[in-house]
Amino acid sequence: MIRAVRVDDHDAWLPLWQAYLTFYESELPAQVTRATWARLLDPAEPVHGALAFDADGRAVGLVHWLFHRSTWSEGDSCYLNDLFVDGSQRGKGLGRELIAHVHADAAARGAPEVYWLTHETNRTAQTLYNAVAERTGFIHYRQLTGE
Repeated sequence: MIRAVRVDDHDAWLPLWQAYLTFYESELPAQVTRATWARLLDPAEPVHGALAFDADGRAVGLVHWLFHRSTWSEGDSCYLNDLFVDGSQRGKGLGRELIAHVHADAAARGAPEVYWLTHETNRTAQTLYNAVAERTGFIHYRQLTGE
């Protein structure tokens, strides 16, 4: 089962969020994690989240996405920001289902596309992504502004 996060899901969401950050060898300040959780729950925010649960009711996957304006379309684009499936559940189609969940929400809201990034070393994810989406060929750059 996949459904939107709820206030009482924090204890189920947090270990998955931390595992996702660990997977990408990243750490975030606690206040960023708190802000992310608050945004996921705030209906005024363009950020959304869902959890996937196994048959025993244990949270085993998460997905976060957001909508933003684009100069390339009239409708908002949908950026799939984070996708994580617990290691014990990988290879069972859950990642594909989480992507489909986001795609359905984007379609319902009139977004012309869903897009996302992954690290070049994440070959397992790329196998799935190549099966469900078009690889655009764009290369991601960034410039940090703080500190």
